[in-house]
Amino acid sequence: MRYGLLISLLLGAATLGGCTEGVLDPKGPIAAAERQILFNSLGIMLAIVIPTILATLGVAWWFRSSNTRARYLPDFEYSGRLEVLVWSIPAMTVLLLGGVAWVGSHDLDPRKPIVSTTKSINVQVVSLDWKWLFIYPEQGIASVNRLTIPVGTPVSFELTSSGVMNSFFVPQLSGQIYTMAGMTTRLHFQADHAGTYRGLSSQYSGEGFADMRFAVEAVPAEQFAQWVDATRNAGPVLDTQAYADLAKPSSAVAPFAYRSVAPDMFSTIVNAGMQADGSPAATSSMPTTHSMPMNHTMPQRAER
Repeated sequence: MRYGLLISLLLGAATLGGCTEGVLDPKGPIAAAERQILFNSLGIMLAIVIPTILATLGVAWWFRSSNTRARYLPDFEYSGRLEVLVWSIPAMTVLLLGGVAWVGSHDLDPRKPIVSTTKSINVQVVSLDWKWLFIYPEQGIASVNRLTIPVGTPVSFELTSSGVMNSFFVPQLSGQIYTMAGMTTRLHFQADHAGTYRGLSSQYSGEGFADMRFAVEAVPAEQFAQWVDATRNAGPVLDTQAYADLAKPSSAVAPFAYRSVAPDMFSTIVNAGMQADGSPAATSSMPTTHSMPMNHTMPQRAER
């Protein structure tokens, strides 16, 4: 008995230990809302699953061969009460889960700005093979595989891809959203606590996919300003040639920064994915929500 209890405690500790740095350990308002949707959905499903399991065990116990009080009804065919019970519970489950998904999809629309008294900062994101480029258009700088943001400040993202479709995901701050060549998607999130958070690609994109990770550094506003000033005084310039070199396939790239960025670099990257006949690919807000990674019918990429 003691060993069984010890094993149970160790398994519980190991399970809870795996919840850190993930969707169950949110550090911002969007991720916290996502976790609440997860808990609400779990509660609704458990309200059905637990009674069903108990009823199954109860029926098996009551109709055991040694129970002479159990009635055997081999000719039983229909009961209106049972039909109502059997169909009403799944219907209520679908309605409740659908309501949670409906409300969450609208409250956590990726394009919806975060309401805050603090002015948001803009970041343009480009997924490459196999690294992430972050451009700060207002600050005139850029970084690779490291996203630095001020704590308590909403961040407004524009995202695209240099080639294959990818997926941007910071589990403790927001849900995933797709990046596609010739298209832009939008996302908003905010870090409420200082720290370093794990960012990754949540869609397989080739040989270097396993190393396509980045760090999100959430720092106080004063430290963010110092980082911007320090970045402006060191590192290379992100111009057309530098971007062409960066876009070449490479993996496990150590984080570094660019002290300045050529004007309209993000627009140039998006336009590079336009169709061959010169008509622009549709700019899209993907029908995905902050809440969970979901499968959707994806629009075709523009032909080069």
